[in-house]
Amino acid sequence: MRYETIVAVYDTAAHAEAAKHALVASGTPSGEISLIGKDRLAPGGIPIPDIGVWQRLFGDDLREHEARVYGRTVAKGGVVLSARVPSTEVAHAVGVLTVHKPVDVHERAGDLGVVASAEKAAAAIPAPVLAPKQTVAPVLRNDVDEEVIRLAEEHFEVGKRQIETGKARVRRFITTEEVETPVTLHQQHMEVIRRVVADPNALEGIDWEDRAIEIIETDEEPVVSKTAHVAEEIVVRTAGSDRIEKVHGTVRRQQVKVERFADTPGKH
Repeated sequence: MRYETIVAVYDTAAHAEAAKHALVASGTPSGEISLIGKDRLAPGGIPIPDIGVWQRLFGDDLREHEARVYGRTVAKGGVVLSARVPSTEVAHAVGVLTVHKPVDVHERAGDLGVVASAEKAAAAIPAPVLAPKQTVAPVLRNDVDEEVIRLAEEHFEVGKRQIETGKARVRRFITTEEVETPVTLHQQHMEVIRRVVADPNALEGIDWEDRAIEIIETDEEPVVSKTAHVAEEIVVRTAGSDRIEKVHGTVRRQQVKVERFADTPGKH
């Protein structure tokens, strides 16, 4: 994640402390916020207006007039606040610091005479919002001391979408099995019966010619035939059911907290 450092100058330590508390309340860790006041620099014997001091703190690209405003403001009891915030939260952090009335560095530099008129005009050009180091200036420049803070909140909305969870298939196929059915078969054949003739009259009219008698013998064999008929029907269709499921999540909501601090110069 990319981080940016923003810098704000306050005429009193109370305003700086209030700005720090507001930043912490908005989500910036207190360890990422530094307050630089007279008590931090002067005990070491470091000249507060020294430009090199501020360039070592905030980089060599710090302009000379900015460093001089920092030094003179701190020498008079003011405090320089620096905060390291993610680049995506820079605009929000700048808005929080602006509420607590920071010094307009460019305007103060002109009032102190540390920049010429041409340099003052060039310095008054606002820097990009996501510059590596930013000096926060007040937004209000009219007679009405009014600031608007918009509070946003998220709404938890749950939609639905259809997903594929699997497939179901009904397949028809053929199987064979052995069957057995009893059947009665009839057969017909020749049967020869001999019997004794006891009638004396039978001797008359004896026929000496050859004679043959033929009888057709028959038998039956099973003949198999098959007929098909519909035994049952399978109906395939979809059936739906509903269920209630609780969906959990989190929503963000911005709130405000009013804090009042006594405007006591030199209080840390």
